[in-house]
Amino acid sequence: MRQSKEVKIANITIGGGAPIAVQSMLNIPADDVEGNVAQAVGLEKAGCQIIRTAVPKLENAGLIPALKKAVKMPVVADIHFDYKIALACVEAGVDKIRINPGNIGDDQRVKEVADACKQRGIPIRIGVNSGSLEKSIFAKYGSPCAEALVESALYHASLLEKFDFTDIVISLKSSNVHTMIDAYRLLSQKCNYPLHLGVTEAGTKQMGIVKSAIGIGSLLNDGIGDTIRVSLTADPVEEIDAANQILKALDLKKDEPYLISCPTCGRTKINLISLAAEVEERLKSVHKPIKVAVMGCVVNGPGEAKEADIGIAGGDGEGLLFKKGKTIKKVPEAQLVDCLFEEIETL
Repeated sequence: MRQSKEVKIANITIGGGAPIAVQSMLNIPADDVEGNVAQAVGLEKAGCQIIRTAVPKLENAGLIPALKKAVKMPVVADIHFDYKIALACVEAGVDKIRINPGNIGDDQRVKEVADACKQRGIPIRIGVNSGSLEKSIFAKYGSPCAEALVESALYHASLLEKFDFTDIVISLKSSNVHTMIDAYRLLSQKCNYPLHLGVTEAGTKQMGIVKSAIGIGSLLNDGIGDTIRVSLTADPVEEIDAANQILKALDLKKDEPYLISCPTCGRTKINLISLAAEVEERLKSVHKPIKVAVMGCVVNGPGEAKEADIGIAGGDGEGLLFKKGKTIKKVPEAQLVDCLFEEIETL
């Protein structure tokens, strides 16, 4: 497990062994304050822990206090090039700034942003993408390879370190999963700053989740990473669900139910696919650290899922309710799911 520096973002601690935090980004035009607030509230309800918003113009800094009033999670301002927008967001009460110091001008501008953030305890995330490398670094390596991304990130960090600013978080995003994994592994050996993981431009829901699960999951399994975002061309709520599923699969999120279900076979005599989907949907309102199994047959179901706290296994017109692999009772198929959730309430 990589030991990263502890950084506080308002009421959230990242790094230093803190739990992995799930992030997302608002995708409503910044001028639509009401729309952004509504989306932020929905994302927080879905389990988002840190929210980022684009602030493309100076007047959009007014979005920050509106979001802060509506949600409890930290608000991050995403800023490109204009240091004055960063300063305005700091004044507006933002909890974190995402900006690349090398893109905002000379040392004096970098110092102004660093000093303003330091005075208010606001961390800065350096976000390096494969498509935004400095020309000199790209020319040196000839491609947006892992080494190029790492050199760029450390360069931007050095600009802040020059002014004694070290509340830094770094992300190295690429749409290429191999490059993304290699870059984070390399950077993890060269600094102790918290790392925000993500595969950028991962795609629409299905492919984006697959790429993110491979990239983010591989690194988390290595003990690398402190915050994550699953980037999808989809409703941001889908990002939160996918991120939490990745954490559950790696046993890094233990405060929510974990579903086990079998792929069905020729022994299956109930509509397992619809049963599993119904259980998964209803589990969204359950907040217990339990493993729940939905299995296709009574022959192997309880045995194969004996590590589950509770589960159901289908039969012919009926099924079994079991706990820790031991059968409790037989239940008519139509009552299986309701009976399961009645038992879940008692756990």
